[in-house]
Amino acid sequence: MWSDPRKANPGTFSAEFLGRNMSEDEDPSMLMMDEPDHRRLRSLVSQSFTPAAVERWRDRTRDVVERVLDGIEGDEFDLIDAFAGPVPTVVIAEMLGIDPDMHDQFKTWSDVSVISAFNPFPTEEQRQASDEAYTNLWNFFDSEIAERRKNLGDDLLSDMIRAEENGDKLTVVEMIRQANLLLVAGNVTTTDLIGNGVKALLDHPDQWQTLLEDPSLINDAVEEMLRFDSPVVNSGRIANRDMEIEGCPVAKGESLSTSLAAANHDPEVYPNPTEFDVTREDTHHQSFGGGRHLCLGSHLARLEAQEAILGLMRRYPNLAHSERGFTHHAIPSFRGMSSFWVKANR
Repeated sequence: MWSDPRKANPGTFSAEFLGRNMSEDEDPSMLMMDEPDHRRLRSLVSQSFTPAAVERWRDRTRDVVERVLDGIEGDEFDLIDAFAGPVPTVVIAEMLGIDPDMHDQFKTWSDVSVISAFNPFPTEEQRQASDEAYTNLWNFFDSEIAERRKNLGDDLLSDMIRAEENGDKLTVVEMIRQANLLLVAGNVTTTDLIGNGVKALLDHPDQWQTLLEDPSLINDAVEEMLRFDSPVVNSGRIANRDMEIEGCPVAKGESLSTSLAAANHDPEVYPNPTEFDVTREDTHHQSFGGGRHLCLGSHLARLEAQEAILGLMRRYPNLAHSERGFTHHAIPSFRGMSSFWVKANR
């Protein structure tokens, strides 16, 4: 099936909401790219996101988590603003080799871009702010790539410059788009994963205690968090031919929307699917999609969530819900919170 919204029939979800601002001569992001272009681009960047390559960043991620925790003031705080939001942004910034003095500005541009990037109905003010942030990020990465060419380092931008497959290399535009995709798609989903995961633990104090007493469960615990309250709740494709699915006719060019969240709660697949269990034996889930578009950053998201949640639990072993509550954000296809107040019961 297709992912490129420009191939969808007029009036379909893909055409109206995903492809509304795309011109025919504009290449989509890798998320919406079809073969053979998708295979080419993914093969050039995938080496930086293998489990072994991502594992090299664990110690740095742990350091970031500790630094962010050190900056939290008071015994009551908004987990999203103070912790779940900053951690992924700083980790990505460090992976890209961004000057630490630029991290705050980098986060601001990233946050503003997200507001409009996945919103089918942005206000004019949001659209203008997003366009300005996107332009600033584009110019920033253009300059950074030029500097890296003169002095390659141990960072993701340098890796993309070095990347080569069968004599093919990434263009500057492709590198900038990939860096922006990593920021916009990677940051919001990992923030949501950390926030949703901590909320699930606090909603189930027995599971918090189980993980607190046995941190070795963290890998399976994060998989259960992904299954139980998926940061990405739906995905979709475009029919590349007339077909029939379970007796339902689907015409070529029609949008197909799938609920990853529903698949993760299928009682025919998961025993007691509404239970949150960090010791669940079957840890597979659909939260990273599948097939050729399986989330490229899945290993990085896992690592960040593992280190963030363990670090938070070590620092605040008696963390609890605050009376100030939480608010879910309104970003279509993404499930997470814009604010989540917690308190440390010392």
